[in-house]
Parts: sequence; structure tokens; C-alpha cells
Amino acid sequence: MTDTAPRLVLIDGSSYLYRAFHALPPLSNDDGEPTGALFGVVNMLRATLKENPGYVAFVVDAPGPTFRDDLYPDYKANRPPMPDELRAQVEPMMKIVGALGIPILRVPGVEADDVIGTLAVQAAGDGVDVTISTSDKDFAQLVRPDGSGAGIALINTMTGSRLDSEQAVIDKFGVRPDQIVDYLALMGDTVDNVPGVTKCGPKTAAKWLGEYGSLDGVIEHAGEIKGKIGDNLRQALERLPLNRTLVTIRTDVKLESAPSDLVLRAADTDALRALYTRYGFRQALKELGGGAAANEAQARAEAAGMRNTAAGYAKAAATADDADPALSAVGEYECVTARAQLDAWLERLQAADEFAFDCETDSLDPMRANLVGLSFAVEPGRACYLPLAHDYPGAPQQLDRADVLAALRPVMTDAGKRKLGQHGKYDLHVLRRHGIDVQGYADDTMLESFVYNATATRHDMDSLARRYLGYETVKYSDVAGKGAKAILFSQVALDDATRYAAEDADVTLRLHRVLQPKLAAEPTLEKVYREIEMPLVKVLERIEANGVKVDANELRRQSADLGKRMLAAQQKATELAGRTFNLDSPKQLGALLFDELKLPALVKTPKGQPSTNEEALEAIADQHELPRVILEYRGLAKLRSTYTDKLPEMVNPDTGRVHTSYHQAGAATGRLASSEPNLQNIPIRTDDGRRIRTAFVAPEGRKIVACDYSQIELRIMAHLSGDESLVKAFESGADIHRATAAEVFGKPIDEVSGNERRAAKAINFGLMYGMGAFGLARQLGVARGEAQDYIALYFSRYPGVRDFMERTRQQARDQGYVETVFGRRLYLEHIAARNAGLRAGAERAAINAPMQGTAADIIKRAMVDIDGWLQAHADRALMVLQVHDELVFEVEEDFVQTLIGEVSGRMARAAELRVPLIVDSGIGDNWEEAH
Repeated sequence: MTDTAPRLVLIDGSSYLYRAFHALPPLSNDDGEPTGALFGVVNMLRATLKENPGYVAFVVDAPGPTFRDDLYPDYKANRPPMPDELRAQVEPMMKIVGALGIPILRVPGVEADDVIGTLAVQAAGDGVDVTISTSDKDFAQLVRPDGSGAGIALINTMTGSRLDSEQAVIDKFGVRPDQIVDYLALMGDTVDNVPGVTKCGPKTAAKWLGEYGSLDGVIEHAGEIKGKIGDNLRQALERLPLNRTLVTIRTDVKLESAPSDLVLRAADTDALRALYTRYGFRQALKELGGGAAANEAQARAEAAGMRNTAAGYAKAAATADDADPALSAVGEYECVTARAQLDAWLERLQAADEFAFDCETDSLDPMRANLVGLSFAVEPGRACYLPLAHDYPGAPQQLDRADVLAALRPVMTDAGKRKLGQHGKYDLHVLRRHGIDVQGYADDTMLESFVYNATATRHDMDSLARRYLGYETVKYSDVAGKGAKAILFSQVALDDATRYAAEDADVTLRLHRVLQPKLAAEPTLEKVYREIEMPLVKVLERIEANGVKVDANELRRQSADLGKRMLAAQQKATELAGRTFNLDSPKQLGALLFDELKLPALVKTPKGQPSTNEEALEAIADQHELPRVILEYRGLAKLRSTYTDKLPEMVNPDTGRVHTSYHQAGAATGRLASSEPNLQNIPIRTDDGRRIRTAFVAPEGRKIVACDYSQIELRIMAHLSGDESLVKAFESGADIHRATAAEVFGKPIDEVSGNERRAAKAINFGLMYGMGAFGLARQLGVARGEAQDYIALYFSRYPGVRDFMERTRQQARDQGYVETVFGRRLYLEHIAARNAGLRAGAERAAINAPMQGTAADIIKRAMVDIDGWLQAHADRALMVLQVHDELVFEVEEDFVQTLIGEVSGRMARAAELRVPLIVDSGIGDNWEEAH
């Protein structure tokens, strides 16, 4: 968009309203009137007007049918009625929009989308730069570059994302703007009740359009598309032209208003002041300024915002200025550079019932980061930053770091003083390494959000502030830059550093005041948070700090061996190709496989080009030896680059160990993940993968002990289903797969063959992960009908499992979530989707999630218990790794049997199920030997 062309902003009012309603908590003013959606809309409008558009319009749907309803009577038929709480906010929203001076367009018989589309195209044709403010992806069909001086761009005011070029649309959707209509027609639109091609999602739609160019091209080549998806496409052919009409935004609607009529009028400040006062919008009032009424309303709002109670703040959040990008209005932030200031803050920390804190450092690695500063918040809107190591030229004098830490140590190590953080495990590491072992770490907003609803949002501070406070935080890149121009936080000017760092502590406290009541209202969720997730923070901190010893020389030997075998694979590939080529170049490989060797391109990229990814090579590996050799080469290269070359470089020079980071708020099921390095994904099904584990070693005089739950998810299935035969098999201690084979194939357990046991194992695990007859057939190498017979036999012998699966699906449909044994909720976004593929995927997740989630809860409970016991024996044994259902320890040789007895018993008692939990233990000089 040019700087000189006139500008028109077209606001998708319905998108604003619904987006704000679903993004923000159910807020209200002092009179109990709902304000959540209104609050979000007002702040998005204020942000839009700060851009000073010359022309602007707020466009909403008029009541009554449109031409789409005539074409397709079921159009939008599945939309529920507007919630009463939202309906009550429509009228005040329109009053505020009008008072802001923004023209409102509501055209009978015409959808708002078509009004916006018509105005956008007209304005761009007249040389006016157009911005459509919306979160609706349908508008991507209108995006055009601004090479002529007048483009059409999309801006999502809530997220700040922008689409303003053909490439931006391609990057987001995989298709050009002129292909968006066809893209939407293929996928359909569940919101508007436009049925697409069953199981055709974004990737498939983009792939087809990349290959065939347009919807007409896809229809023309429908007979060439194989598999079930091809059948689905052919079944949908008749309705696709109608779909295209329904999803096309019209740009030729006859309107009474032209773009040039949409001039932003002067705001009616008296009307705005009355409205903002009524609904308690403090920052909006502050911007208006003047007037006794405004000052009185502002004082009331500030008083509400400063109440140091969870209930008070939950209500005050509705009236606070938390969504305002101007950070100076958020609160009273102080930069502490004098001893008197520090002493005053120490008194505040001592007097507060709880406070939030945050560390600023010079590294993302908590085991190497140097402390640059600390921030604290004692009540919403009141926070400070203590700079300790800003060293840019001209930096003001700062307090001595050692003196500050010594002064803070008593309050930070006081277990009776509640501390709050956001992903506080990082901060606990940093402070421990700087001499403060924090006690009383009571709440973590990342974990509060994760337990409350793991899938509603990401759990970083920026996302949480946006969702639960309606507030856009200052980003790290705003003060430190990004990319090649980024600077260390120690180089950030103190004013900017204070704005950023103090806000972190303030927003953390504010988030806690909103999230804590939400958890308190759900006792089972609060129990998961209090008894599993929060106690685990300190446990994981200790495991990460312990680290694990790695034999770098062994890894280098493995790297050398992998390198030789990669070279041999390269030579073999050259022989098979008849010429040299770069095995790491997808372009060269594609030309060789598909142009020269004429192998079929069975898998395509989103842009319709032949793919050379793993799936594509596996699909043609039976037709030529070269794809198999390429796959072998890639497997070796991945092991080398990810582990054998990288792990030695990750040894901490201070400890001589590798320190992974565990993530509690990653998988929605609650399973832990690890990174830097990722030790959860070391492949163990190949000799090369298992060999990597031999490099994880015990120091002299110690052993590695691995304790692993045996078939825990199957045992959880037996518990949840209560199936008598399955429970009996586990109670008897039988080989469960052999016992299942005996049941399914109707023969004595000692007569079960190896192939029958293999089939039973595939069924046992496959059903837990939602595998159907097709997947089982492929895994066993049998016909689909035979696989279906196996499944039918299984359910006839284990009817309790079948009933459990159906109960769980129904619970998911009724509630929108399923639960673990301990009450952790696992929300399923697509459980009621009209798209059969999305719905089926959600149903599969509904079956597996309670088992995988319960397994995660069990091992977390065991870790907390074991860690408590280990504290008295920290000089003799360390917990060093957690990988899925396994715990790994480093133990003095003469303490090994004691540890195995204690750990196995505590792991077995971590849950009371209908069947026993069995723990297998192993001992070795390295991790692999311990298996």
C-alpha cells in the first residue's frame, strides 16, 4: 500500500463482534450488563482509527434473506441463534460506532461480504488503497497487489496479521487469490453450511488446484484422482458449481453509497463519554479527556482495577484498559535504580499476600543465561523493573547485582510467600544458578491456562493476554529487534526495558486473577493443576538441572560410521541413476525420478509439483531400488545431524552434561515433550537408533537404571472399559497379546502362533489409536475384509471395549470433551463438525486421549512422589530423564536395588486401577544396556 494514495478501511462488523465475543471472557460492567464482545470491538476500532484512515465504513448484515438463500435454502441453516449475551451488545456497539463518526452500512437483501467486496473493488479501481479489516478467510479472494497504486489488503486487527500480496495469500493458503473461490468450493464451509468434498481439507484442495489450475480443471480430471478421496470428489461434482457461486464474494452490488461518501466524521465526544462511562472503558475515557464525569468514571474504574482480590479483578478486567496498545496507560511501572527504591519494593513484596516475578536474561538456555534484570508486580497495574546488567554505552548506574540478590533472597526463599510466574520453570533455573533457590512458587499462568483448556489458545504470555485480557502486550522484538539486527536485552535502553519487563510481571498477575477463578469453578481441573502440574514444576527443574552424562567420543565414532554408510548409499544411488546428482536436492531428485526414470508421481506438493518427501518415496519404493536407497541415506543423515553430530555440541561446559528442557504445556493430552535436545524422539526400532542410547552413560561408580511401565495404555483401556475378559487377562499376568489372540482366534493360549500374536498386538494398539480395517489391513499385509473380520471378532470377545468406545464418543459429542481418570479435560474442536473427515478424526482422538492422558497423569504423579523420596538421597541417586512411560536414573552401584524397589513400588502405586500397574526395570553402564 502506498503512502500517498487515499485510503479506505472497510470493517467487517460481524467478524469483529463474533471474534471478540469468543476471544474474551464473559465480562460485565458494574450493572451486570455483558461487555466482553463490546470491549473487544471498541479496542479494535480504536486501533483502526489510530491509523487515520480518510475513508471508513462499518459493514454489518441486514436481517432477512439474500440471493444465496434463494439459490440454496440450507445456506447457513446450521447456524445457532445469536446468544442472548451477545445480542445485548449489538445495540451499544452500533451506538459507539456511530458516535465515533464511522459510517455504518447495512443493506437489505445483501450480505455484508458483498457490500465490502463491491466497495473494495470500486475504490481500488478509483485509485484508492483499500484495507478490509476482518478475520474471514473468504476475503482472501479479493487481495490484489498495489503495483498500480491501489491494492486491496486484509488486516486481522485482533492478531495483527496482514495479507497484502499474491505471495502472502500463497504462503498462508497454498493458492493464489484468484484460486481462493475454487479452494473454498472444494473444502466447503461448515460455518455457512456449504458442504464440500468429503475429507478434502486445505492441503488436498491446494494440491488439486496446483495440479489442475482451477475448479473446472479439477472437475475435468476428476476421473484421474484415485482412492477414496477421488470417489468423494466424483460424488460431489454436481454441487461444486453451486458451491463456487455461494462462496464467491460479489463485487457488482448496486449500492446507494459510493466509496467517496464514506468520510470519517467528527466523533460525538459527549455521546462517547456517556457510553464509555456506562460500560466502564477506562482507557477509552482517558483518551477522550476532560469533564468531571469522565474523571469520576475513570476513578471508579481504577479503583475497581486495583482491588487485590480475584473476584474483584475478574470484574475489573471488563473495564480495564488491558487491550490498549499504549503501554504507558496500563499501569504504574517503576525502574528501580536506587537503594531507597529497592527497599520500598522489598517492603511491598513482604506485605503482599502474593506477587508475580519474571527474569530478563541474555539467553534462552536457562542453564547458561546470565541475569540482566528482575521484575515484580504486587497488584494489577503496579510493577517494577530492577535492571542489574544493562551495559550499553551511556547506560545509567544500576544497583549491584550481588547486593540486590542478597536483599531479595529472604523473600524469594520464604515458602510461605506465594510467588506467581508465567513459564516460571525457566526463572527458577536462572535464579537457582544465581544463588536463590526459590520457594513458595505457587501458581503458573501458563499451566493455569493449559489445564483450564489446553486447546483454546497457545499458552505463551502474548496469546494469553490477548485471549483472557483483550490486551496486546509489548513484544520482545519491539524492544530488542529481530533477525540480524536483534540485540541482547542487556543492550536495551532502560525505559524500553522497564516498559517490557514490568509489563510481563503485571500481565502475569492480571492473568492469574482471571484464570484462577475459572479453575476454582471446576474442582476436578483445579485438582489436576494443584496436585499434578504445579508440583511437577520443581521436579522437572531438578531433572533438567541434573542433566545426563554423554560420551562424546562414542557419538563421534557413531558419526564417522554413519558418514561412511551415507557415502556408500550415495555411491549406490549414483550407480542406480547412471550419473551423479545431489541426493539432498529435491529438485534434482525429482527430475531424476519422474522425468528420466519415468516413475509415477503419486504424491504432490501443495503447488501441484511431484513430491520427493518420505511418503512419496515410500509410495514408489516397490517400483525401483533408488527410492529405497534415498530413504536409507536420509535416515542415516537425520540420525547424524540430529543426534551424533549435535549432542556433543550441546554438552554444557560448566557441568559436562546435556540438559534437555521439558514442556508441560505442549501436547493437549498432558504428555511431556522435550527440546534442546529432543530426547523423546530418539528412534528405538532400529539398531542405529538404539545405538545412540549407548552414549548416555553413568559416571564411574554409578549405574543407569531405567524403570518403564509395561503396556500402561492397554491397562488403562482395561480399567476404563471394565471388560471382564481384558481385566482377567491382566490380573492373571498373561501375555496380553497372546491372550487376545487366543480370544479372537478361539484357541488355547499355548497354541497361538507368532503371526496370530502379531495380529492381536496390532489390533490391541490399533484400536486405541482409532485404526480402522484399512489401516489394520495395511499393517498386517492382509485383505481389508480379513482385517474387518479380525476387528469384529475382537469386539465380540471384548464387548466392554466396544461399549466403552461408543460411550466415549457420545460423551465427546454431548460435552465437547473427554476426561482422564484424574479429571483432566481434553477438548475436541471438531467433534460436531459437518465435515466427516474432521469429525472422524475427533472421534478417534476421543478414544485415545483418555488413555494417553491418563498415562501422562500417572507418570507425572509418580515423578512427584519419587522426587519427594529422592530429596533425602540426592547424593546417591538422580532422576535424569523422562521419556514417555519411562524414568531413567543415575545411581550409586550399592544403592541400585534400594532405588529399584522404591521407584517400582511408587510407580505401581501412582494410580488405583482395576488391573495392576507393572513396572519393568533394567540396569546398565549406559541407557541402552538398562533396557
